[in-house]
Amino acid sequence: MRQNQKILIGAITGAHGIKGAVRVRSFATEPDDIFTYSPLSDEKGERVFALHCMGLVKDDFIATIKGIDDRTAAENLRGTKLFVSRDKLPKAKDGEYYEADLQGLEAKTEDGETIGTIEALHDYGAGSFLEIKPQKGPSFMLPFTDAHVPTVDIEKGFATVLIPEGWLNVEKPEKKGKKP
Repeated sequence: MRQNQKILIGAITGAHGIKGAVRVRSFATEPDDIFTYSPLSDEKGERVFALHCMGLVKDDFIATIKGIDDRTAAENLRGTKLFVSRDKLPKAKDGEYYEADLQGLEAKTEDGETIGTIEALHDYGAGSFLEIKPQKGPSFMLPFTDAHVPTVDIEKGFATVLIPEGWLNVEKPEKKGKKP
């Protein structure tokens, strides 16, 4: 496990009011947990943000940040991604994983043959999918279910993936237009 790794936990989505408050979107399982991990940093770790929760508006928290006291400064933070050091987060339960822990794992067959690398985890509302970049060819998506990914071993750095027959077959679309 990469304990010194930074985990994306939220983002500043905009300014709120004229006194420097910001809107913060939390990506934590329990959204208000974002404040228990404060101070947070930007992606490069160059800026540190000590957040204080002021309230909730729709899907965003309203927060103040130490040192930000006017709307212009708050607006300049729009789009800033907020990160927490991996070692500050609780250990994942059995069968649960932090997205960042999955990224970079080798995707292997049941026989141990390396297929490629897990690039990302996507969830568009109908379940999670792993994006796998094979050693050759374009990346592909595979459902992140026990049926398709029966084993994940973070410590050893791999996941066993079962790709259904025909899953990677690419049908070429028919060309439209005039026939010669």
